[in-house]
Amino acid sequence: MKIDSKEQFASDNYSGVCPEVLEYLIKSNVGSAPAYGNDIYTKMVSDKMREIFECDCEIFFVFNGTSANSLSLAAMSQSYHSVICHELAHIETDECGAPAFASNGAKLLLGKSENGKLIPANIEELVTKRDDIHYPKPKVISITQSNEVGVCYSLDEIRAIKKVANRLNLKIHMDGARFANALMSIGCTPAEMTWKSGIDVLSFGGTKNGMAFGEAVVFFDKKLAEDFEYRVKQAGQLASKMRYISSQWLGLFQDDTWLKNAKHANNLAKFFSTSIEGVDGVHLMFPSDANEVFLKLKPEIEVGLRKKGWIFYNFIGVSSRFVFSWSSTKKRVEELIDDIKNLSKDKI
Repeated sequence: MKIDSKEQFASDNYSGVCPEVLEYLIKSNVGSAPAYGNDIYTKMVSDKMREIFECDCEIFFVFNGTSANSLSLAAMSQSYHSVICHELAHIETDECGAPAFASNGAKLLLGKSENGKLIPANIEELVTKRDDIHYPKPKVISITQSNEVGVCYSLDEIRAIKKVANRLNLKIHMDGARFANALMSIGCTPAEMTWKSGIDVLSFGGTKNGMAFGEAVVFFDKKLAEDFEYRVKQAGQLASKMRYISSQWLGLFQDDTWLKNAKHANNLAKFFSTSIEGVDGVHLMFPSDANEVFLKLKPEIEVGLRKKGWIFYNFIGVSSRFVFSWSSTKKRVEELIDDIKNLSKDKI
């Protein structure tokens, strides 16, 4: 069977495993090792993460982002609570109700504001809308960094949300599926992006940044991590051969590969967005802060791209999403740019 390995930009999940990660997977595959996270690789990477985040945090490893998000939120809330997020948040649109399932019923309250970002006014409105016992009690704020439309929260914006959270007695969760891309976009440290700005729990993404599978859940508020290992086990997320998840992180962290991967992806997204900006029939829908670009394309261009074999997702009804990864090549991006420009000329 012929395998079509042409590079596509529908998602950074399309990318393969980066060489540094693959190297550590092979290293960890020598001999036997204690199971369920009692191996040396899991200890080493946990210590490395504490060094990266400059604090004594609690760290757990799971298979994917849905479990990282839903189990985190379940640890932060009860079944009668609610979680405040943006209406485009991944936990609302793309996780099949997993946060409610994991928490036995916690409700998502949706805020609406520009560029996929929650703002303090959203939170204030949703929390104060009702305070009677017949309505789920607000308990957690969840923000995505970088968010679902490729935009990053500034540190000041996160701190503003923390200020409201403190006043309203709410905890803050960060969905960091593209956490490294946000770091490279903003130019700050992991500590500054998280606990120093008020984040209590982080879903730390590895898969989109070069790993084969696996995410981490990082508790900066260690009290919230009580019995979390039991949640992980009950949810079927405790890897018996944990070394194959944790060793991958060692590959990412080697020589700051995780940051280099994110920077490369961000740079290509910026190159793509600036190259097609102003092309007739193409409208850039959101600022391109990280590694995602959202375009509103004339129907003729969209259809033409698909006929030429390009794969991309339609998003929020009217936009076409292009995502760049650690393995994306400038040559292939230039091919996409040329096709968009040529299709724009053809329709005139």
